[in-house]
This record gives sequence, C-alpha cells and structure tokens, in this order.
Amino acid sequence: MGLNRTPRHNPVLPTKSPILSRSHSRSQTMKTTQIFGVSLSLILINLAAIMERADENLLPSVYKEVSETFNAGPSDLGYLTFVRNFVQGLSSPLAGILVINYDRPTILAMGTFCWALSTAAVGVCHDFLQVAFWRAINGFGLAIVIPALQSFIADSYKDGVRGTGFGLLSLVGNLGGIGGGVLATVMAGQQFWGIQGWRCAFILMATLSALIGFLVLLYVVDPRKRFPTTRDASESSDRDDTVYKGNASAASIWIDSWAATKAVIKVKTFQIIVLQGIIGSLPWTAMVFFTMWFELIGFDNNTSATLLSLFAIGCAMGSFIGGSIADQLSQVYPHSARTMCAQFSAFMGIPFSWFLLKLERCGCKCSYVC
Repeated sequence: MGLNRTPRHNPVLPTKSPILSRSHSRSQTMKTTQIFGVSLSLILINLAAIMERADENLLPSVYKEVSETFNAGPSDLGYLTFVRNFVQGLSSPLAGILVINYDRPTILAMGTFCWALSTAAVGVCHDFLQVAFWRAINGFGLAIVIPALQSFIADSYKDGVRGTGFGLLSLVGNLGGIGGGVLATVMAGQQFWGIQGWRCAFILMATLSALIGFLVLLYVVDPRKRFPTTRDASESSDRDDTVYKGNASAASIWIDSWAATKAVIKVKTFQIIVLQGIIGSLPWTAMVFFTMWFELIGFDNNTSATLLSLFAIGCAMGSFIGGSIADQLSQVYPHSARTMCAQFSAFMGIPFSWFLLKLERCGCKCSYVC
C-alpha cells in the first residue's frame, strides 16, 4: 500500500533538462537492448556466472605452484578451501536476505567487486596466513553472488523452461571454469616481467571480474522491475509479501526473513535436500585437488589443463541437457521429474568416479582415457 506514497512535504520537481532526458533515455534503451534475441541483462548475468566459476577454479588449478611458493602441504591447501567454504556457508543467509529485499544487480556487483579485490590480493600475498584471510573474503563475495545469480535466472524464465535456463547458466559457468582453470594452469609454469605466472593469472582474473561487475551495475535490470505485473496472482501473492518491502525498516526485514527461514526449514523435502547436499558436496570438495593430483602422477601443466577441461565440458553439457530433459519430463511428471533426473545424475557419478580413481594404477594413458 505504502510503496507508491508521495512524500508530504517534498515539492514537485521541475521537468528534467533535454540533456538529462536524452542521457536517461540512452541509458534505458541500453538496458533493454537485445543481442541475437537475448536481453543484455541475461548476457551480463551469464558473463558474471562465467567469471564466478573461473574464480572458483583459479586456486585449485595452481595448488602445486602455491604449495611451492608458501611451502604448504596438501593439508594447508585444504585449509584454504575450508576457510573459503566455511565463510561462504556462514554468509549465505545474509546473502539471501539481501537478494530478497534489495536490487539484485547492485548486490551482484557488490559481491563481484568483493571477490575481485580478494582475488587480486591473493595474487600479491607473501604470507600463507594472508592468503587464508583473503580466501575468507573471497568466500563472502561468492556467497553474495551465487544466490543473486540463481534467483535472477529463476525470475527470468517461466516454469516450463526454467530447467533449461539453469542448465544454460551452469553451461556457461562451466565454460568459465574451463577458461579460468586452463588460463591459470598454463600461466602457472611461466614468468611475466619477473612475476610468477600464477600471480599474474590472479591479477588478470580480478581485473576481468571487476569489469564485469561494473557492467552489471550499469546495465542489468532486475526482473522484478521489468515484469512487475506479468506474474499470475497465484504465483506471486506470498512471494510479493516477502520481496517488495522498499519502505520496511531493517529490523522488520530481519524479523520477516528469520520467520521465512524457519518456515522453509520445517519443510521435509527441504531437509532431505540439505542432507543430500551435505553428503554430495564431499566428493566435489575433494575434486579441487584434481589438477595437483594429475601433475603429481606424471602429467605436465598443459595435459592437466586438458584433462580438467574435458571434465568441465562434460559437466557443462550434462547440466544443459539435464535441464532440458527435466523440463520435458516435468510436463508428464510435474512433481517428481526434476528429482528423478537429479538422482539419476548422482547415481551415474558413482561408477565413473570408481573407474577414474581405480584405473589410474594401470598407467597414465589409461587415466587419460578415464
């Protein structure tokens, strides 16, 4: 009710000058521009996803070089991953509150600048504890960005094609992971202007991330602003009660968010998803050592980068195809299709992971095939 209320004592402002009007018009036109039928906002959001995944893969791709630089063992490197994931987990509830109550492009840009700063800082660190501190800051930035990206995609696609939308986001994100991993792995064995290659890779990635964050801040439009009245009332009534609180106080935002969190936690399906996520995330945490493992069993930097690229390509294609299949099956089995697709994917990972890890003993060529 009070969202459109005009302040009682504010005077009516005069009409904008022609120069300001033309500038505003150009800005609005840019924000609604489409490239090959795709909105500029979605393009920039997917670019942000690319940089986010590239940043995630950056440090694991140069574990060997970082280990040599700071005289750190595998347990120390695992500590870096733990610190980032721990802070990211603690910050996720805050990220959810920010995404619900504030402009998502602004939140996304803020998180991008945060991880760009921390990535650049890691590239210039000379002490292991400094690296650990900035990895924690990196986790905070990623915690803000990931919910913003996912909720943006959820609001940009209708239910019947939402799986494809998330699959496309994962596809381009994995391509970013390929680029970041390959770039860091190849640069790690070089020196540029007397600077270690892995440090240059971190600084380069931070610069590109900051650029994408700046473009997101300027040109991305929140779907809630673009389509404020196009959702069905049945879809949006409860959601709008939580989302559109522009005049709410900070205290009421936290109270409402805490109430919503407790309501979600009570849902049994959500509890099972969280339990599965706790167990299912363990292998992915170990996979960050793949690059270092390949190098230790005899592969050089370029070959290790190729192997990681093949793995990421498989993940990218599987995500996109899986999302499309889930959309089609959901028309027949609306309540179980997406769950069945997810469980089938998780089950198929077991035998293939066994082949990869066990057949390594047969020699490097066999590992390459796996």
